[in-house]
Amino acid sequence: MRIALVSDIHGNLPALEAVVADIARRGVDQVLCLGDNLSGPLLPRETAQCLMASGWPVLAGNHERQILEWQPGTGGASDGYALAQLGSAELDWLRTLQPQWQWAPDVFLCHGTPRSDCEHFLETPRAGVLGLATAADIEARRAGQASALIACGHSHLPRSLRTATGQLLVNPGSVGLQAYVDDAPARYVLECGTPDASYAIVERHGGAWQASLHAVPYDHRAMAALAQRNGRPDWAQALLTGRVG
Repeated sequence: MRIALVSDIHGNLPALEAVVADIARRGVDQVLCLGDNLSGPLLPRETAQCLMASGWPVLAGNHERQILEWQPGTGGASDGYALAQLGSAELDWLRTLQPQWQWAPDVFLCHGTPRSDCEHFLETPRAGVLGLATAADIEARRAGQASALIACGHSHLPRSLRTATGQLLVNPGSVGLQAYVDDAPARYVLECGTPDASYAIVERHGGAWQASLHAVPYDHRAMAALAQRNGRPDWAQALLTGRVG
């Protein structure tokens, strides 16, 4: 069984299409999508329609929840833009998505961690940068989830980590956005340093899961120009360079 993991598309349909083409070239049995699919100033409705037609298992991320809860004056600009672009069919689909899933007896999917959709699993903000979490923090965030493979998203940082007990924890990185600044739980910067779209392939060999991380070029300049036209120069910079400044 070869499984492709995609996450954090953020409405970047050309990046998703490039990843899908690369997945098809490599050959997999299943694609699993880990959430934060639409939020952002790009192509949320078209991305939703693509995912709805894909037949993939799709999770909700924290941004799916935030889109559905969005209120003027309190919600974020990226979630508000996505909400304004979505039609009733896309919103009905959004409401069916769950933040975690025991997809197989030995495969657990979550957007953030088993205990929260907006908690980083493998990273912790430290001195303004999102760095590797301690083993103790990762163990606490695991919250007793014992599956041999745990797939997560949220941080946008591609990482594969095997615990001392042999569990494989995999974050495929972000399909659609390779840099950002966040203020929760404290202000920090995430920069991947590349505009390429990220995803992962996991497969079982010799009774153990293993992962490979992949980066795929796409027409990121067109998406940066779209973000700029939609009033988001911060996104334009991140899409162009994989950096926030």
